[in-house]
Amino acid sequence: MQRIILRPSRPILTQLHAHTLRSYASASAPAPAPKLTPGPTKPYQHEKGLTREPSWLTRKLKQSPTAMRVFLKVFGALGYGSLRQIAARRALALYEQLCTGRAEEDSAFWTEECHLPPTFQSWFTVTNLHVWLLTTRLRALPAPQAQAHIQGLIDHFFLDVEDRIRQVLRPRSQPLPESPTSTSTTTTATPPPRAASFNGPSPSMSPNAATVKKRGRAPEALVTKQMKIFREQWAGLGLSLDLALAQRSDVILAGAIWRNLLGARGAQGLALALEPSLSPPTSPVPEFRRAVNQARMSEAELAHEERRDDGSGVHDFGPEDRDAYVRFPETMLVLTTYVHAEVARLADIPDEKIMETGATLGREAEDVEDLRFNKISSAKALVADLLNG
Repeated sequence: MQRIILRPSRPILTQLHAHTLRSYASASAPAPAPKLTPGPTKPYQHEKGLTREPSWLTRKLKQSPTAMRVFLKVFGALGYGSLRQIAARRALALYEQLCTGRAEEDSAFWTEECHLPPTFQSWFTVTNLHVWLLTTRLRALPAPQAQAHIQGLIDHFFLDVEDRIRQVLRPRSQPLPESPTSTSTTTTATPPPRAASFNGPSPSMSPNAATVKKRGRAPEALVTKQMKIFREQWAGLGLSLDLALAQRSDVILAGAIWRNLLGARGAQGLALALEPSLSPPTSPVPEFRRAVNQARMSEAELAHEERRDDGSGVHDFGPEDRDAYVRFPETMLVLTTYVHAEVARLADIPDEKIMETGATLGREAEDVEDLRFNKISSAKALVADLLNG
């Protein structure tokens, strides 16, 4: 079957013109957000290893152009210079430098305005959005390059997700039993608390690491289960946003953002507290409710699951926080504007820039910084001008 690569057309907002989308101004100061229940006490952090120093061979090759040419010819003959290999390495550079840090760069917006706690789930949601944005541009590449770059991007995304899942699900460190011959009392230091960050570095060992048992491996059954869940989330986000672009509908796009990024808060109605004299004693106002999207569940099981706190921190606002819903339409407009602006910006980048150094073995990671996503504050400024004008 012949594979058809569709070149996405530039979406147009109903009230924002194309030239306005590209005029990025500084964001205005946001209005104070309602006070909400605090997030997790130990936010998600991924303990990545330190950057390795260049090896002896790498330093020598960079110093000698002749040796570099010979090295590239040998590795090219072994298949490392094929289109698929080069595209995979280019996709890795695009993913690592453009997508992985987006949750951290706009952390204030995601936590304060979208009310996403700094958890691994939130990191995946934000990163998944930017992987999709990059995919919309890669589809427009020539047919062989498009398929190779998209496959490489998705492969590296889920390899990174699996690595982070294994880090999160690893059993906690346990103190080693004291030696019966020991005459001194050894105290195990408590590891320092993690910083409030989506993806920042954290200490991997305490000062008395010798008295702490090494962390074990994550259970494979849990890793497999979580990978299936994230695969479904990746597919759901991509299909819903693709439909919005195909239909050129801001309404569909805003709905997809509400369901996939904002947790579909308020899907079952708003929990508004009644007057004490009018509140029937047999039907109290529910204190907790969250949106659940699972099949093969009875109504009783679904109702129970909606009332169960899964620890994600994404749930409907309670009666005391119901004013947070007032700002949600503006937040959805900001995200809709941001998606349109980034898709239009990426569409204007020529194919040669996307694959600029991808045709040269060993230079796949160059000039990636020029493709970086803009901050969401630029979209907030556009929305502020629209609402105030």
